[in-house]
Amino acid sequence: MFCRTLLTCFYPKGGYNINKNTSFKLLHKSNKCTTKSPLEGIRVLDLTRIVAGPYCTMVLGDLGAEVIKIEKPGTGDESRLWGPPFIGETKESCYFVCFNRNKKSVCVNIQTEKGRDIIYSLAKVSDVLVENYVPGKLDSLKLGYEHIKNIAPHLIYCSITGFGPDGPYSKRPGYDVIAASLGGLLHITGPRDGEPCKVGVALVDVATGLYAHGAILAALLKRLKTGQGQKIDCDLLSTQLSTLINIGSNYLNAGKEASRWGTAHQSIVPYQAFSTKDGYYTIGTGSDKQFVELCNLLGLDNLSKNPKFETNKTRVENRDELINILSQKLSSKTNDKWKEIFSQSSFPNGPVNNLTAVFNDPHVKYTDIVKTLDHPVAGKVKVVGPPVRYSDGGNEIRSAPPILGQHTADILRDILEYGEQEINDLKNSNIIS
Repeated sequence: MFCRTLLTCFYPKGGYNINKNTSFKLLHKSNKCTTKSPLEGIRVLDLTRIVAGPYCTMVLGDLGAEVIKIEKPGTGDESRLWGPPFIGETKESCYFVCFNRNKKSVCVNIQTEKGRDIIYSLAKVSDVLVENYVPGKLDSLKLGYEHIKNIAPHLIYCSITGFGPDGPYSKRPGYDVIAASLGGLLHITGPRDGEPCKVGVALVDVATGLYAHGAILAALLKRLKTGQGQKIDCDLLSTQLSTLINIGSNYLNAGKEASRWGTAHQSIVPYQAFSTKDGYYTIGTGSDKQFVELCNLLGLDNLSKNPKFETNKTRVENRDELINILSQKLSSKTNDKWKEIFSQSSFPNGPVNNLTAVFNDPHVKYTDIVKTLDHPVAGKVKVVGPPVRYSDGGNEIRSAPPILGQHTADILRDILEYGEQEINDLKNSNIIS
């Protein structure tokens, strides 16, 4: 664990005193940690908004890091306004709530010198800074990496952008759907003969946030050896390209252009959703043995003996004929009936659920992944909790998403040791709220 008691130079008053020989080494196992959280004692200065950045810092917060979310006075993170839907009769958006648990909201006007001084002071006593501004924006405010590095050389500074720090597109703003468009995901998503489709959620943003969180953890481990921070660059387009996986490899190594397949798989048949009497049901047979089993359960025993369908290679070659046969059969029963018939099968299968079915699924309920939190304004709010479990615990929700500026005074008072008069003066000057 990264407990403060384990490191010789964690958060001394005024920040770290680091030189090239400084090394962050674990001194001993400590029983003074207050939780089992892997990142207890790590402080994250969060200058991100929308999805990718907040998702990254949420994961770090779930793992025990203290996350201080810097927001614009008056409006805050743009996703606070992304509704409807809002929670009940409040102005708390469902969008914001899903990315911002385990964080403390501090409203600071970083356009002002005194506001930037607050960021500098927090950087000195933090381990990580995460930001997702367009490249150059924070540099113009003297909050870029080179400026922060001079103040806090120990800091891990992670930038999340649309297209990276340099190159022809670097100054462009980047949203998930734009990276998905430029990076080929929309081209390969949608019905075979239809228009390109956007994935239902911002998967490029989420994947970028996950890449960023892993990179930050690796940089923290390296700092244990060197005592020095570093800059990390993550961008949406590079993430999207990396997630093309086999489709990208097909083009790069075999010159094969990609196309849309709907729910089907380019190289495996059958592997798709089929229409049933009351919905859709997805089946994936990854081997010839599984295909034989599927045919037996469908009452189509002879189908697997047909030379046109005996191997996956021949099934791919005769895809349309086979899918027509299977579709006719699967349309004769309901999802529940097929679920019952396939319940003991070795091949993966399952219904295409709407969200009502998703969150009422017995297995989903058993995992207890949906958590109910006490929100200071909205009352009871529900979120999907961390999907990863540790045998020693520590990946958990400790606090609800904050209301705007909920922790401003507390952070300035408790961490930066500002006096009440100083805090009031900053409020009256519209530097904090």
